[in-house]
Amino acid sequence: MPGRDLDLLSEAAREAGAIARRFFEAGTAESWDKPDAAGPVTDADLAVNGMLSAELRRARPDYGWLSEESEDGASRLADERVFIVDPIDGTRSFIAGEKAWAHSLAVVERGEVVAGVVYLPMMDKLYAAERGGGATLNGAAIKVARTKDLSKATVLSAKPNFADKHWKKGQAPEVKRAYRPSLAYRLCLVAEGQFDAMLTLRPTWEWDIAAGDLILREAGAVTGDRTGRDLRYNNRLPQVDGVVAGNAALHAALTKALA
Repeated sequence: MPGRDLDLLSEAAREAGAIARRFFEAGTAESWDKPDAAGPVTDADLAVNGMLSAELRRARPDYGWLSEESEDGASRLADERVFIVDPIDGTRSFIAGEKAWAHSLAVVERGEVVAGVVYLPMMDKLYAAERGGGATLNGAAIKVARTKDLSKATVLSAKPNFADKHWKKGQAPEVKRAYRPSLAYRLCLVAEGQFDAMLTLRPTWEWDIAAGDLILREAGAVTGDRTGRDLRYNNRLPQVDGVVAGNAALHAALTKALA
């Protein structure tokens, strides 16, 4: 049994990747829509979730549990440490046969992420971080980009976030725009400096961002919700008020510009 939480998460993420890859490559995953317009799910999501729940909770029986594909309960609120897991982030991409989907695994202690892993099995990209230990991609250190001028920055975000209603001057700032379907992957692409910043302005589920948030911060980014407040986890309703992330200059510029 791995002694460090980061090692435990890394091993579990690779095992999750092996399970999901079998479904993906065989094209055998069945999909259906969850109730209340909560998005699609596949039997691959459930298979990965079952393995992660069994293995992680066996290794750390005193940790709480929060997963997109598990029934939630109030007991986790009393736990000092909690696993926060998205078995497959980017399920629509998975269903469409695209490779940009990920497993997102984190450990949260008293509301703060202390270990996190995002793994893209079809690209064999393992992003990892633990509090105070820096961030890595496949074992190599990563850092955020140094771009300070917002007008020269490339921002990862879905198109609706650039609607004029979200911005103080009634107009979105002039930036280069890009998009990737997995939110966890977007966070990590900024962490490794492939893009300069990212934002999402809708209420955001904790399991989509917990691991990526720590990876970003350990890579030198500043993160917060759409109002600039620090992101906190293991909330009764496991959502935060959007996410804005980038180096200190870009984070400040984006947060200042938002309505």
